[in-house]
Amino acid sequence: MALSKTNQKILIALDNLIQVVAKLRSPQGGCPWDLEQTQTSLIPYIIEEAYEVVDALNTGDQEAIADELGDLLLQVVLQAQVAQDNGDFDLEKVAQNITEKLIRRHPHVFADVQVNSSEEVHQNWEQIKAQETPASPLLSQKLRKYHRSLPPLMAGEKIAKKVAKAGFEWENVQGVWAKFEEELGEFQEALDSKNLVHAEEELGDLLFTIINIARWYKLDPTRALQGTNKRFIQRLQLMENYADKSLWEYDIDELESLWQKAKKQLNG
Repeated sequence: MALSKTNQKILIALDNLIQVVAKLRSPQGGCPWDLEQTQTSLIPYIIEEAYEVVDALNTGDQEAIADELGDLLLQVVLQAQVAQDNGDFDLEKVAQNITEKLIRRHPHVFADVQVNSSEEVHQNWEQIKAQETPASPLLSQKLRKYHRSLPPLMAGEKIAKKVAKAGFEWENVQGVWAKFEEELGEFQEALDSKNLVHAEEELGDLLFTIINIARWYKLDPTRALQGTNKRFIQRLQLMENYADKSLWEYDIDELESLWQKAKKQLNG
């Protein structure tokens, strides 16, 4: 199949990136930092770049999106290069695997399966996925993958949904609120006991209960916290705009006054 001019340009750009990364990893004249990297040492950068892509997508800034997707693509190419250097696999294997998976999981596009809705597409996808990798019958094994692979807040949400679906659920939302009061009390008791290890455990229980409250009210806890972080920074920026000296030079009452002024302006 002949490649279009657009695809030819894309492949040339990808090949340039691959060659640059290979040069950075070359023992002859490469970059010392890149040569030191391992698959595990690069994990923080994958997470960071993924979040920066999400942030760019939320802004709608197309130039920023393209730039951040490039940073994320670099992590994919770099991981493949590290694996190739170790004799494990290469970028061709990565591309082949995902291409075969997409074809296999879209029989309504690449075969003769008929579907009438996106819900049927999703059901087919899950069935095919289950056939590819038979799932463990143990719920704990299914949940462990969320604990290992997702940020804690997202993992907690996934775990809460899965156990609820399995029947481990409160009868009504009042039961969730009662659990919240219980966990809040236990957290306060742990703090009073000065046992920080126990307090941290109880804090985790409290946060997990809040995640369940969000689930009952069909709220997204990750998006909620992202919104709070964003609003906090916006208010802090306004405080700095109002201030005629460093915020560190204000006392707490003055800071509270600036905070309320900023909050009022943002709330309109």
